[in-house]
Amino acid sequence: MSGATQILLVVTAAVFLLGSAALRRYVDAPQTWMLLLALALYTSGNLLMVRLMRETGLAVAVSVSAVLQLVLINVVAFGIFGERPRPIQLAGIALGIIAVALIVWPAGAARR
Repeated sequence: MSGATQILLVVTAAVFLLGSAALRRYVDAPQTWMLLLALALYTSGNLLMVRLMRETGLAVAVSVSAVLQLVLINVVAFGIFGERPRPIQLAGIALGIIAVALIVWPAGAARR
């Protein structure tokens, strides 16, 4: 995965995280503008995903993005909203991190 693709992945994940945070705020205090903001962020994130899929393929783009969002949204939920995952959920997050590492592992490194 090239440097530019990695940056695009981080930007895409950030857009989805902002969308998730906006929806969480909407749940706490329903305001139409917050819902519209969340929808706009999710739409933007999906448009960015199209570019990622073009560069890395569907499987890699969606897998890495989904797990990256899984990990980062837990940071947001913990830090901003005070949510606390249970130990089994933390184990699942750890497995997600391992999954991303295996997905992006350079293909040439395994062959000797």
